[in-house]
Amino acid sequence: MYISNEGLLVILFVGLVAGWLAGKVVRGSGFGIIGDIVIGIAGAFVASFLFPKLGIHIGTGLISEIIYSAIGAIILLLVVRLVRGGGRF
Repeated sequence: MYISNEGLLVILFVGLVAGWLAGKVVRGSGFGIIGDIVIGIAGAFVASFLFPKLGIHIGTGLISEIIYSAIGAIILLLVVRLVRGGGRF
């Protein structure tokens, strides 16, 4: 799969917003704003590759990308918290 430079910038920007949003949804993770943003960017990459392959489509545009990325970041935050926190949500 090829990602253009503009697509990469959109994923990074959306990942910043999604990381902040995921940090607000998943409280008590202890990563701080910078850690949540980094995990949000990783969640945006995961969501941009995984959701289309699973056939999950919300729509098009920036808002749908933020929703995709926030869901990916929340899942990633929960997994990291599960691994780091000894198996407790």
